[in-house]
Order: sequence, then structure tokens, then C-alpha cells
Amino acid sequence: DFMQASWDIEEVQAKGIQHLASFVKVKSAFPCLLKCTEVITLAMRTHMDSPELQAEGCTLLLEILSQALEQGLVMSLDERVASCLLHTVRKHWENEEFLSLLCTALMMVSASEVAAENLRRVGIIPDLLSILRRFLHNDKICLSCCAALWGLAVSENNAELEGAVAVTSAVLQRHLQNGAVAESACSALWALSLQGCLTDSDHEPTAALLLDALRMNPERAVLVQNGCLALASLVRLSETAALAILLDSKGSGIELIKDEYHLHFDEPGVAGALCLLMNEMAQYDEVLLDMRSQKMEELLCEIKLQFPFS
Repeated sequence: DFMQASWDIEEVQAKGIQHLASFVKVKSAFPCLLKCTEVITLAMRTHMDSPELQAEGCTLLLEILSQALEQGLVMSLDERVASCLLHTVRKHWENEEFLSLLCTALMMVSASEVAAENLRRVGIIPDLLSILRRFLHNDKICLSCCAALWGLAVSENNAELEGAVAVTSAVLQRHLQNGAVAESACSALWALSLQGCLTDSDHEPTAALLLDALRMNPERAVLVQNGCLALASLVRLSETAALAILLDSKGSGIELIKDEYHLHFDEPGVAGALCLLMNEMAQYDEVLLDMRSQKMEELLCEIKLQFPFS
């Protein structure tokens, strides 16, 4: 109430945010803090020219969002709050450190369908793509933006996703050895492929890039699962992608699939994604013959025995 009564006084907003932050570690105060997200974001929007207030407000938002996720709660921010976050992104376009904080907040918020829809409605996607292009070297920003893109790339308006495949592929290429970033980028590519954002010329290079991500990060179950789902989506669209898996210059994609399954044989999500990929590949006669020659039926039988009730 104190903050809302004095929106125009920067010191009141700064002190209010600092005081709210003092309750972050108090468990009983958390339900009240959840109700303060709008007040915090509006304070940030009202005083865009105060870098200290922006940083403290964003840090507090992150603390609240982190605790909410830990407790299995999903934050559904309304359109006004989403608009505030977008304005903050645009105002502090040059501040890499602050953008890193803000993009982490956007990643957490986009886990909510309602919040993601509000972010889409205010036009956040082109800004995320611009941030990725500008800060391709920054692994934290790349991870957060790709994860946010994964949650946001479910839209009837694909025009706003123009260029998303190219920039997400560039992220994956640049950070192949960073498992967390690569996982985030693979998930974003999966979402983009489901949205029909890839052109015919994208199918082969994207399939090769996804295979590289699987080879470089075999131990990451979520990356393997979402990478295989992205490959399955590509193969459904194009035989070229299926042939790219078979004939990859860095080694047989079939052998890679076998290796990944044996590494994650107790992960039903990975097994399901691999089965879906093999099912899509088997729709092409030439590919099916090659799969048979490499004894893929044996692997399928092994999976069936491992998951008889799935």
C-alpha cells in the first residue's frame, strides 16, 4: 500500500523493494511476497532510469520465482506485468549483466501458459531473438532465452518467429559443449520444428547439428529426449532429414541412437523419444532397409521388454 501510494517517488519504491527483499528467507512471508510481483514490476517500469532499483527489483523477482518453482507453483503474470518486463528489456538493451538477470526471470515466467501467452501478446519474441543475436557469446543469456523461446514458440502467428531457427542453431553451434545451453537450444528447435518454422533447406543442417549435440552431451537425458523429438519432427517433414541421420559424416546416426538408449535404458522419456524417431524414419522405404540391416529390430525388442506396459 505504501509503494502504491507513492509511485512517483523513487526512494519510496527502492526502500519498499529492499524491505520486501528482507522477507525472502521467511517461509511464512512467501504467500504475501507472491502477491507483490505486480507492485515490483510496476515500480521498475515507473523508474526505468534507476539502474539500482532495476537490479534490486529483478533480483527480488528472481528470488520469488525460484521459490515458487521449488514449491511447484506456477506464476501467472498478467498482461500489464508482461508489458512492464518487455519495457524493461528494451530500456536496458545495452546492460548485459542486467539482461542476464531479466532473461532468467523471463525463462521462469514462461513456464506458465497464461504468462507465456501474455508475453507473446505484448511482443516479447522478436526482442528475445535480438538479444540472442547480440549476446551469442553469453551462455547464461543464451540458456535463458532459448528456454523462454521453447515455452513461447506455440503461436498461430509464425511471422514473429522469423529468423528463430537461424539464431537458435547459431546458439547450439556456439555452445555445443555446454550441456545446459545445448539442452535449452535443442528444446527450442523442437518447438520451432513443431510450429513449421523450418524450411526445406533447414532440414539437413539442423538434423546434423542435433546429432552433434547428442554426441557431445550423451549423458544429459533431457537433451537426448528433446533432441530425438526434434529429429523425429524433422524426419516427419522430410526424407532428407532421415537420410542425414543415416549418412552423417561424423558416424552412423543409427549407432548413436543405440548408444543413447543403452546409456539411458531406464529412462522411459528417452526410450519413448527414440521409438518415435525410429517410427518416423521407418516411413521411408530406403531408410527402413538400412535400419533393418543395422538390426534396429533387436533394439526395438529390447525396449519392448524393458517397458512392457508402455
